Amino acid sequence: MTDHTRRNVLRGAAAIAAAGGLVGTGAGAGPHAAAAAPQASTARRFPFLEGAFEPVTEELTAFDLPVTGRIPHDLNGRYLRNGPNVLGLEDPRAHHWMLGDGMVHGVRLRDGRAEWYRNRWVRSSQVAKKLGEPYPRPVPPDDFPCNTHVIPYRGRILTLQESGPLPYELDDDLNTVGTYDFRGTLKGPLTAHTKFDVHAGELHAIAYYPTWDHVRHLVIDPTGRVSRTTRIPVADAPMIHDFALTEHHVIILDMPVTFDPAAAERGDIVPYVWNDKHPARVGVLPRKGGAVRWFEVDPVYYSHTLNAYEEGPNIVIDTTNFDAPFLVAGNGSGGPYSAGTPRLDRWTIDLRHGRVRTRTLDDRPQEFPRVNEALVSRRHRYGYSAASAEMAVAYMAVDGNPPDRAFSNALIKQDLLRGTTQVHRLPRGAAASEAVFVPREHSAAEDDGYAIAYVHNPDRGASDLLILAAQDFTGEPVARIHLPGRVPLGFHGSWIPDA
Repeated sequence: MTDHTRRNVLRGAAAIAAAGGLVGTGAGAGPHAAAAAPQASTARRFPFLEGAFEPVTEELTAFDLPVTGRIPHDLNGRYLRNGPNVLGLEDPRAHHWMLGDGMVHGVRLRDGRAEWYRNRWVRSSQVAKKLGEPYPRPVPPDDFPCNTHVIPYRGRILTLQESGPLPYELDDDLNTVGTYDFRGTLKGPLTAHTKFDVHAGELHAIAYYPTWDHVRHLVIDPTGRVSRTTRIPVADAPMIHDFALTEHHVIILDMPVTFDPAAAERGDIVPYVWNDKHPARVGVLPRKGGAVRWFEVDPVYYSHTLNAYEEGPNIVIDTTNFDAPFLVAGNGSGGPYSAGTPRLDRWTIDLRHGRVRTRTLDDRPQEFPRVNEALVSRRHRYGYSAASAEMAVAYMAVDGNPPDRAFSNALIKQDLLRGTTQVHRLPRGAAASEAVFVPREHSAAEDDGYAIAYVHNPDRGASDLLILAAQDFTGEPVARIHLPGRVPLGFHGSWIPDA
């Protein structure tokens, strides 16, 4: 068997993209233009290339954006969101949504004004080639235009991807600076979902790779170096997309989506499968070191963790889950497939009695849960998530879509202490991206701040940046910032405040 690296294991979309040979407009000629978005076959739909998912084809820059409402004067910084935006795809059958070239969309707010909007592809070697630009440095191993997350880290802006590539650093105007390896200390993959503990000043990651017989817990200390790496043996090379952190523990979610060497040999775009023989389990690793304790759970596929915390002898984890089976490689639709939609669940790990209790907190379709970032690893009361009808329908697309009246577009706020939910409903066609919580200056309460998200505006055929007052979640938006183009449905983002 060949040695599997990201270049050959996940070579389908990356190789197709690298062969695109697109040429940019040249220095000083304005935004780079890509080839037109692929058209879906009349005999087969590709929902992750259509509608709210359709890739944009240009990099735009716009200043002094129009606003409905008033931008709070204490919002000074950048809201950035990453996502796949495939570049130069010739055959939609060779596409998988999760492997599209990363594009970061950003709005800069200052003193009550929306100063600019920019969208920029992450300049990996493949993207630079397709845009006709030089790649001014040696090509790193497993090079990939990180498409999953964008985070602030000690004055830097980092785009993240799991299972192989180094993060790519961006400057304040979203130009690509280059790869970043944490002062030469990152040896191997990171993750798309790091957890930053503000109390300890530590950045944590669970990294996986298809040829490993383990996963790795990485700790990046306050100096910005990887200070500790713990190898955790696992079978079948599972995909571990996210994890959770508490004050004293790291929570590893080992679910039955595993690497398939035969699929990799065939050249499958994403060679990960639902594996009924792989037990679903949750691992608890002490942050100070020690053995992992494993707890079996019923098979599900978690997509993202909201947060986790300790409560006496118990560990509480809130996470969005899909029912089994979950097909990462999809069912011919160009993206993941599930027989149902994700819901918000709570898992309580009873360390004293060695068991896990599970219950559903909210069964309405929702994804991309977020918490006040100051409370990562500590007890939280509130959570925020997005319900996007088009995403729910795309995940379930096989031979036809379920009626879209079964789904709606909304942003959701959970009060997990009272067990209540507030829903900010959005119009038909107003596909909602992840909502990120931004605290107000000098805020005292956990929800004293704003929930901000990109939302498609069907009347304009473009996107708005929606700003909601978190304590008046169902009320009129504080502001709608009108962007000059669409922001396709994508993945994760961050608020990056001015220093």
